[in-house]
Amino acid sequence: MDPNLILLLAFAALLVVGTPIAVALGIAGAIGIVVGLDLTALAMVGTNTYNAVAKYPLIAIPLFILTGMVFERSGVATRLVVFAQAIVGPRRGGLALVAVLVCLIMGGMSGSGVADAAAVATVMVPSMLKAGYPKPFSASVIAASAATAILIPPSIALIVYAIMVPGVDLRALFAAGLFPGLLVGLAIAVPTMILSRKHDFGAHEGFARPPFWESLYRALPGLMAPVIILGGLRSGLFTPTETAVVAAVYGLFVGTLFYRTMGFAEVYRCFVDAAKISGVLMLIISLAGLFAWAGSTMGAFRAAADLIIALSASEWVTLAVVMALLLLAGMVLDGVSIFLITLPLLVPVMQTFGWSQVWFGVVMAINIAIGQVTPPVAVNLMVTAKVANVPMEATFRWVFWLVGAMVVALVLVIVFPEIALWLPRVLGYRVS
Repeated sequence: MDPNLILLLAFAALLVVGTPIAVALGIAGAIGIVVGLDLTALAMVGTNTYNAVAKYPLIAIPLFILTGMVFERSGVATRLVVFAQAIVGPRRGGLALVAVLVCLIMGGMSGSGVADAAAVATVMVPSMLKAGYPKPFSASVIAASAATAILIPPSIALIVYAIMVPGVDLRALFAAGLFPGLLVGLAIAVPTMILSRKHDFGAHEGFARPPFWESLYRALPGLMAPVIILGGLRSGLFTPTETAVVAAVYGLFVGTLFYRTMGFAEVYRCFVDAAKISGVLMLIISLAGLFAWAGSTMGAFRAAADLIIALSASEWVTLAVVMALLLLAGMVLDGVSIFLITLPLLVPVMQTFGWSQVWFGVVMAINIAIGQVTPPVAVNLMVTAKVANVPMEATFRWVFWLVGAMVVALVLVIVFPEIALWLPRVLGYRVS
């Protein structure tokens, strides 16, 4: 049997039997080296796993994870909910719209859809239940809205993309993700409002509109986090990695000194939990480096890319095939893992058709965001359903309306690339 096929089949088989993604990548890579190269090449295992994480930009990932965790646990989400209520006001479907808006803002702090979903669901689901929203509907709306965190900077997945694709400017990626992220949020908000009014959800909302200026003042420290991140990058004052340091320190300042909701024990717990999550991500990245080296050295990814390119001379047909594959992957894997596994395969396809690397990264991110709320696995939906204490199957009736709206947003970004590329062009970043 062809060694390249053995490499890919070993990885697929390990995933099917429930092997953790990092272990599956490492074992499949080692099997590929033994079968396709030789035992001597096994000496490169340690070097390649180390080289995969020995990259300065990766320092930004644990720091942004810490930033998001601090903001989530310092009470920012609760204050953002009050501020969003002041903007939306009491109206039918208003709380559902508040949930969408808060998810968009929180996405600019956490960079992780799962973390965003957990934080917002904890605050919003009890309030929405009291107002007359069914738990499955609330869980669906929050899960879909939280998926925009993969687009809105600082996206951890886009950081990985910038490291995996040579020559991509992370600042351009962050800028390119902003408008598509807002577009996806708007696409989710439309069916959310229509369904709320059609089924008379939120009939018991009746909350008084909070004072706008007071709620803005209380939410301002949280709202400033995205401003600091994007402003620091645009001004050139900080590199992306330095911005992550500034954001983390600012988050600790907000939680400990401004809001005074975090003491030493809470800060310590944030550091511990952020270290655990970062450790898992770095393990995946390191073993994905081994898998990528084995596949690249043996020619597996080039052969697979040639197969995709040979399917059709039309770039639109090829793009449709790629999008379908990414959607299937998004249903069962997290965004970071998908980027790590598929980019060695997709970069040659992207180069063959001359697609903008920045645009393609955003399109991939939207597709993966859709997969995060599409059953059977749907990691975001799994989190919100658990918080709402409902079986995931109960959400299917509602979530597919939201998935359909997200697909419409994806199509718009594909057909009109300037939705993603206009802002980075205006800011002077390279988008080729």
